[in-house]
Amino acid sequence: MDVNVAIRKIATLLKPDKDISHDGDHIVIKTLSTFKNYNMDFHVGKEFEEDLSGVDDRKCMTTISWEGDNLVCVQKGEKEGRGWTHWVEGDELHLELRACGAVCKQVFKKT
Repeated sequence: MDVNVAIRKIATLLKPDKDISHDGDHIVIKTLSTFKNYNMDFHVGKEFEEDLSGVDDRKCMTTISWEGDNLVCVQKGEKEGRGWTHWVEGDELHLELRACGAVCKQVFKKT
């Protein structure tokens, strides 16, 4: 998927934390790690340009919406089928990342 080899190797070692806050349709998702922090600040249902510098150095048009209890992100850009889905099961936050037919799953425990 054309992601820098060094970034891929570092990413496999990380144990990031998620900090999510919301006020109505305004949501802020912070992904925090010892290597890189990433903040996503958006309004549900409104498309915006997302700059992924430092993640995979791409830009895309992103729309995030609720589908039932799932927060679903669609990212339109150079990679086909890119996006993610967040949902909660008990005290776990699940994240499924998608791009070019590949799927990656992460689970975060509530602390």
